[in-house]
Amino acid sequence: MKVLIGCATSCVALDAFLRRGHDAWQCDLLPADKPTNRHIQGDVCDHLADGWDLLIICNPPCTRLCNSGVRWLHERNLWGELDEAVALFAACWNAPVDRVALENPVMHRHARERMPADLPKPQIVQPWWFGDPAFKATGLYTRGLPALEPTQRLTPPKPGTDAHKAWSMIHRASPGPDRWKVRSKTFVGMAEAWADQWGGYALEVAA
Repeated sequence: MKVLIGCATSCVALDAFLRRGHDAWQCDLLPADKPTNRHIQGDVCDHLADGWDLLIICNPPCTRLCNSGVRWLHERNLWGELDEAVALFAACWNAPVDRVALENPVMHRHARERMPADLPKPQIVQPWWFGDPAFKATGLYTRGLPALEPTQRLTPPKPGTDAHKAWSMIHRASPGPDRWKVRSKTFVGMAEAWADQWGGYALEVAA
């Protein structure tokens, strides 16, 4: 399958699909985190119509869409940035690709109200469903793809323990220039599930 992983630099999802023999590519405005000839540095919107069988948008800029950033819309008058984020999300959702998955944290109501009318409710998943010891409620908005099935459910640690603090690294990320990268982390177990389940499904449908 010809697969595009958009809004990603880590190569985590890219490598998962490549290991399964897919013609996979990664695209982002920033360079890849490691050397690869499978990274397109540029605007993902410029490549949505390049004949993909499967489109996965890992981490579209979500600061203005998710609940954690809603307060700044009023306090800093960032409605224009919200509209830009919605436009990117909508462009990816409406891409001329039969099978699409967009990953995003839980959205606030202002973002949901601006989204395409046919956008379904997301499937909410956690990294620890796929063997990754971390908390991060993630919405998966899919079109033409089945819901993602857990592969290795871990037992969450009790609140107040050191392990619970470690699992909460996404929410506890310190302010700084790299905070966005920590919070947009693509987890290995979840990426493997994408490649196995969604990549496998795309192959079955095309057979």
